[in-house]
Amino acid sequence: MTNVALNIKKILKEIPSDVTLIAVSKTKPVESLKEAYNAGQRDFGENKVQELCEKQEKLPNDIRWHMIGHLQSNKVKYIVPFVYLIHGVDSVKLLAEINKRAKSADRIISVLLQMHISDEETKFGFDFSEIESLLAKDYFAKFAQVKIKGLMGMASNTKEMNIVANEFSTLHSFFEKCKPSFGTEFNTVSMGMSGDYTIAIEKGSTMIRVGSKIFGSR
Repeated sequence: MTNVALNIKKILKEIPSDVTLIAVSKTKPVESLKEAYNAGQRDFGENKVQELCEKQEKLPNDIRWHMIGHLQSNKVKYIVPFVYLIHGVDSVKLLAEINKRAKSADRIISVLLQMHISDEETKFGFDFSEIESLLAKDYFAKFAQVKIKGLMGMASNTKEMNIVANEFSTLHSFFEKCKPSFGTEFNTVSMGMSGDYTIAIEKGSTMIRVGSKIFGSR
């Protein structure tokens, strides 16, 4: 058994069965992804559209591809034919473009709304008040080709785990608040990476994005 396979096995033992493990494979060679695939891993996350498309062409069709990075509107068309879940929907403009391209491809695209939960200006995402305002106007109803499955957030890059825990708690509380408006399929909270996924799960994460703890440092 390879290191990649052992790492996946170890993480799966640590986390609840209802938490989805996404193997963040950005910058990693196809051979490493094959090792993870052969170990039973099916959810993979990439943050660059070109790399995602190249790997998708070379790997098995039953892989569930997650776009986890910042997505530019002009790149949506390249991933719409096959993407499983888009995590980083951080603007109405992007949502509209996904809806348009999904309609052309005759697909319903599942997405997560990315929320800005840290104090770092470099992070993308909606403010909580923006989503509340859009919900009050029933704005999301017009995107018939998009299925909003939940929320995604990135915690502050800090060693102060109490700050991280508070940010995750805030995101999960807002997720619970939004549930009645979005319906039963609104069931996903994507938060937690290699350094903080245990805290994220404690705070209600249903989906973790793990790279270095599976594939090693970049």
